[in-house]
Amino acid sequence: MDEIKKDLAKIIRSVKMNIEIEKGFGIDSIIVSKPNKANSSLLNNQHEDKKVETVTSASPFDQQTFASEKERRTKLLEELHQEVLTCHKCPLHKTRTNLVFGVGNSMAELMFVGEAPGRDEDLQGEPFVGRAGQLLTKIIEAIGLKRSDVYIANVLKCRPPGNRNPLPEEIVLCIPYLIKQIEIIRPKVLCALGTFAAQTLLNTKEPVGKLRGTFHNYNGTPAMVTFHPAYLLRNPPDKVKVWEDMKKVRDLLNELAGKNSSS
Repeated sequence: MDEIKKDLAKIIRSVKMNIEIEKGFGIDSIIVSKPNKANSSLLNNQHEDKKVETVTSASPFDQQTFASEKERRTKLLEELHQEVLTCHKCPLHKTRTNLVFGVGNSMAELMFVGEAPGRDEDLQGEPFVGRAGQLLTKIIEAIGLKRSDVYIANVLKCRPPGNRNPLPEEIVLCIPYLIKQIEIIRPKVLCALGTFAAQTLLNTKEPVGKLRGTFHNYNGTPAMVTFHPAYLLRNPPDKVKVWEDMKKVRDLLNELAGKNSSS
């Protein structure tokens, strides 16, 4: 009987903790997510076409190897950054205040991809620093990570005038830089925020409402689609759906970490 009481107490504590996390994220109802059957096949196929094994904190590599790999990736990102600084492929470089390349951990297991810089991002030269960025930080923290643990980038590296939508030709010209960022960082999971990021990464015209809630395959990497934080500021009730999506991301990262620790 004592053992049963202890188990019940643990369950109650766990539920209370989950509720507190959801409150912090702005959720006032409990979502029970069902296991995603597609995860297993994605896990088995993840990075199968990549010859270099991803080095993460959970991988069986010593600290020296990890540090060396992080330095290598950081250098590659800086070289790419310098390349993008001199890009004059489209007129956006003429109207920007700052290039917004990307920010975060070069060894990140989770990478977020947004649409394009806004006013605050253009002024500071960093993605997701305005109100939408503050909400994204809360989303990241809600799944047990820090902003410094992940990598954040946009499809476009320069702000479109007046925060208009990216033009198709701008996306075509700028997307190679994002692809290179993904190839360098080699995240275990991608998260596409909003319509343009999702449709660009997955090469589809399907709306976010149909794409979200399940993992898609981006060149062997599981990719979750969810609503953009700016959309959530206008539509707070949909925070519940984003929280549901992010719990699946959290669970998949935990599952992958478990696989690494046992290998």
